Amino acid sequence: MNPYMVAFITGLTTGGLSCLAVQGGLLASSIGRQLEQDILSQGGQGRKASVTPASQKSHRAISILLFLVAKLIAYTLLGFLLGALGSVLSLNSTLRAVLLVAIGIFMIGNGLRMLNVHPIFRYFVIEPPASVKRYIRRKSKSEMDYFTPIVLGALTVFIPCGVTQAMMAVALATGSAAEGAAIMFAFTLGTMPIFFAVAFMATELGSRMEKVFMRFVAVVVLVVGLLTINSGLTLMGNPYSVSSLRQNENLIDTAPVFVEGDLTLSAENNGYFPATLYAQAGVPLSLNVVTENTTSCSRAFVIPALGVETILPRTGTVPIDIPPQDAGTVLRFTCSMGMYTGQIVFSQ
Repeated sequence: MNPYMVAFITGLTTGGLSCLAVQGGLLASSIGRQLEQDILSQGGQGRKASVTPASQKSHRAISILLFLVAKLIAYTLLGFLLGALGSVLSLNSTLRAVLLVAIGIFMIGNGLRMLNVHPIFRYFVIEPPASVKRYIRRKSKSEMDYFTPIVLGALTVFIPCGVTQAMMAVALATGSAAEGAAIMFAFTLGTMPIFFAVAFMATELGSRMEKVFMRFVAVVVLVVGLLTINSGLTLMGNPYSVSSLRQNENLIDTAPVFVEGDLTLSAENNGYFPATLYAQAGVPLSLNVVTENTTSCSRAFVIPALGVETILPRTGTVPIDIPPQDAGTVLRFTCSMGMYTGQIVFSQ
């Protein structure tokens, strides 16, 4: 099958769902911003408000489309650069983790601003420079916020899901700027229908309860922000992330079975199994990561403490060399977005 069609179908199926789980918070922030604009316009103009229910629906649809088009352009450009310059442009796990934490903090601040918790959170909003805002006011009487969805859509390029990273690896392997751009364009285009459908249906459900729905969006942004920060901490290998703490609790309740020699880990669509492996300390070993028709984020395999980052094949086995570890060491592994995690516990 044509590789561009494969990329499109991947985006239309697993890619759309995977990306929505990771990037949905930014889309929710974009929709929430437009809800605020419409409510403020209604409140400030009384009964003669220019923002009618029909125009509100149009504003939200445009906001979602602007977000998706900006995302499409950003990923197409990324594919072009990856194809042209190769691995120089790839983000390592540490940088992705820092970006996830930063974006999570922004989302939490934005959610608290939408809830009017404190005036300080007014700074957590993406707006164009004052000069650009004045120019827009002079040239347009529309209450549509064009700037926020474009910026947030472009920002998704910094938090690709695992399936997206697999496509990035394909774009990188083409060695051609044009082919890399085409691969990423086809894949991102495939993810757009599910993004638009979910977002627009959500706004329609809340169209008769504007202020209540805006609070709901704010809470969603807060929750996703916290999850995003946790994903960043997990990707760093931080022992205080929620997943690490939960795994530590499981260690207490589970009788360990230590294995001498090589280890086998199954990378499946819903995570890594077994989630906890036990190994002998003080000796080198090989971790054999097995995939079988795996298409989820788990293909982007990371061991933060060892600097291991690899894209696993859809089906196959990848051996990873692990140097001798001290007794009591807990070596954590994760997918590249901190969604699926596991650990190797070493003992004498």
